[in-house]
Amino acid sequence: MISQKTISPLTKILGFLFLTILFLLVVHGEVHHYEFVVREKNFTRLCETKSMLVVNDSFPGPEIRVRKGDTVYVNVHNQGYYGFTIHWHGVRQPRNPWSDGPEFITQCPISPGTNFTYEVILSEEEGTLWWHAHSDWTRASVHGAIVILPAVGTIFPFPQPDEDEIIVLASWYMGDLKAVVDTAMETGSDLPSSDAYTINGQPGDLCPCSSETTYRRKIDYGKTYLLRIVNANLNAEVFFAVAQHNLTVVGLDGAYIKPISTAYIITLPGQTMDVLFEANQPLGQYYMAARIYWTEDAEVDNFDHANATAIFEYNGNYTSPTSPSFPSTLPSYLDYFGALKFTDQIKSLATPEYPVNVPMNITTKMYIAVSMNSLYCEHSGCDSDEEIATSLNNISWANPGIDVLQAYYRNISGVYSTDFPDQPLSSYNFTDVTFDPDIVFTDQARKVKVLNYNESVEIVFQGTNVLDHSMSHPMHLHGYSFYVVGYGFGNYDNETDPKRFNLFDPPQVTTFAIPKNGWLAIRFIANNPGVWFWHCHFEKHLAWGMDAAFIVKNGGTPETSIRHPPTYMPPCKISLNSRVQDFDAVMGKE
Repeated sequence: MISQKTISPLTKILGFLFLTILFLLVVHGEVHHYEFVVREKNFTRLCETKSMLVVNDSFPGPEIRVRKGDTVYVNVHNQGYYGFTIHWHGVRQPRNPWSDGPEFITQCPISPGTNFTYEVILSEEEGTLWWHAHSDWTRASVHGAIVILPAVGTIFPFPQPDEDEIIVLASWYMGDLKAVVDTAMETGSDLPSSDAYTINGQPGDLCPCSSETTYRRKIDYGKTYLLRIVNANLNAEVFFAVAQHNLTVVGLDGAYIKPISTAYIITLPGQTMDVLFEANQPLGQYYMAARIYWTEDAEVDNFDHANATAIFEYNGNYTSPTSPSFPSTLPSYLDYFGALKFTDQIKSLATPEYPVNVPMNITTKMYIAVSMNSLYCEHSGCDSDEEIATSLNNISWANPGIDVLQAYYRNISGVYSTDFPDQPLSSYNFTDVTFDPDIVFTDQARKVKVLNYNESVEIVFQGTNVLDHSMSHPMHLHGYSFYVVGYGFGNYDNETDPKRFNLFDPPQVTTFAIPKNGWLAIRFIANNPGVWFWHCHFEKHLAWGMDAAFIVKNGGTPETSIRHPPTYMPPCKISLNSRVQDFDAVMGKE
């Protein structure tokens, strides 16, 4: 035993300083700085070379690696030829909507030749999240993973993995995607489908001109790997599996869940998963593979049928096979029951260390019909009298000329209205096919829903079959995670369906799907003041108007109020010194 007298004063001081620093790291976290240089770079895929916008010359972009509770400053330099913004998907950004990122919601674009520094404030998030551009379809190539390790002095709620590996699932488009999208939006026609899917930037062996560049990961027999999977696809729910290996899902959207042992996963665009993978099979090479889960009608087959592949390659002495083993457990494109079987298993940990706090006394209820629609074309570029649209409660969002957050914070009138309806504008059999013009045609507007601080909110999203176009919709809420208390099929019944809600261990997520011809019920407490976007994470549907925003009012104290804006925000086309009085002026119309 060491006598107290033998410990020198210097040792005591150093020990005290170490404990103090450890305490500060646990309470306040560390501060990290990243530089993102965004510019065009040539990439060759599918036998074609094209230029596209990327971060730090890489596709996917650089990883951000931090610990729970840290703060990250990311200085974004726009060296491209058009403006964009960056969103930190799944990060709550407490009281800090200024750095949330959606274009014309919380900021205007970062113009070419300028830069903007985001302050990314981490709080409760732990696991894997991601960042991506939030301007038109730019996120197709501007995205990357965020790894959030446990806070100093804490551990994973599952056995410590030997290593981790980021797996980014994304889309590849031939040609100039921005030009194609801009033309489609101008003419009111359909938006493009991808030409392939990628795993860590590569389509893999089964796609043309791709076998030499297939992504490979060396692994050691007996080790456990934590796969940090990001679905960065623009418009695809994706099945993913590894040949002859089981997977154990332990996290979703920056929160831990009850472990799910499975032969495959399904992941939504915008979703992230933490998945344990044990290298326990005979030495060899094994494909990991991804393919789309298609929820539109089976007769509609104009989707990307490509199978993206990458290879897990065991270290050691063995004869390499002619071709790696392909996962026989990967579900088919239309495997509705396979998707449902996986989704039904997702539950929160609900332990003392990771408790749930589901709101029980609901103060605000919303019932929102989610629809494909049409608009009467009112500009010269349209191919016909109608153009494709989407809506929430028959309101199709149209971006303003300045961002909603600036308008709200500075009391600029005419930018938005506060009358987003809590109920559909008309009642009908939502899941029956309808071509009724009163339902099919929608109106463009920018209506927001205002919530008081600390309100307990329940939203039921109702899928529809307008224009015979039912499908699932992955809904994403900025600034919050929410509890998925229920989902089902057909029209929501407000008498019987709430009796089946899971209020014990519902998953707490930031993105979750409304089932095809079904409904999704979520709950959250509005305790993060600011302007927060919510939308379908299919980029097609977002572009056509399936989005809206919450304004959450300040609480009664500085600690429950929006932080002051940074000294510099990217400027909007309209000077904020002018008083904008009407809708048309904001849009630059006569």
